[in-house]
Amino acid sequence: MARSANLPVASLFLMNRRDFIRTSATFAAGTALANCRTADEHLIHFELHGPEDGVPLFLGFPLMASYAEIFGEEQAAVKNGFLNRLTDRYRVLLVDYPNVGRTMVPAPAEMTPDRVYSDLLSVADAAGFDRFAYCGHLWGAINGLMLASRSDRVSALICGTWPPLGAPYADMLRGGEMQLAEPPPHAMVILRNPEQYAQWHTFYSGMQDWPEAEVAAAITCPRIALIGANAESSVAGIPLRLVERVREARPALEAMGWTVREIPGAETAAILDPAVMVPEIRSWLDQV
Repeated sequence: MARSANLPVASLFLMNRRDFIRTSATFAAGTALANCRTADEHLIHFELHGPEDGVPLFLGFPLMASYAEIFGEEQAAVKNGFLNRLTDRYRVLLVDYPNVGRTMVPAPAEMTPDRVYSDLLSVADAAGFDRFAYCGHLWGAINGLMLASRSDRVSALICGTWPPLGAPYADMLRGGEMQLAEPPPHAMVILRNPEQYAQWHTFYSGMQDWPEAEVAAAITCPRIALIGANAESSVAGIPLRLVERVREARPALEAMGWTVREIPGAETAAILDPAVMVPEIRSWLDQV
């Protein structure tokens, strides 16, 4: 359960796995707006929503704490739609990461998989989440795979719109390299400058030897691979074949104890449609 009820309004120190994390928080109407400082004194902004005794749920990328500030006030309904449908039972953690919104870390050359893993666990520590359910899509799903396989902190994993086996890590690296000189407009919506796009090259370079079969088998908490039946994506014109890859991996995943679920008719955009996504999340997560 969340320990956030014990966080004072003033600054305090919490011990994470190896380092101190400093947290300052402001609380109002069941919501905590907070920053944690990593060991190198960089701020990571996060928010907590819902009852202090609610089930801890970390909602990862593409949802962010400062969603409306990043995408415009007209997009506030996306974040609010998820929170309104989840916070009756769940204590929801949202974070601005990586280097978006009110967070200005990590630098592109520092965004290795190890750094991402450590930063996200630091946020969970600062939020008072000992163990937590995790839900993320695309890059956020990769983060969930790292958190669930490298720690014992994840109580349930929703790996959204990303195949836990047979994932296109090589395509992501190749496509990212092709776009380094001129990042696509959709990427620049959240990036501070074109140079920041190199963070994806750093991250996916570090994922090329990712032992995904060992990882998928090592995750033993309740876990589901969830994808829209019509969800597709590409990078630099390279099709990622996400649905096809999930279907190909399904027999192996189910033999490992994974649940695999396709949402009929749902396209990639459904990951940001709370009316579509939250019923799927709750129908599975409420049971586990």
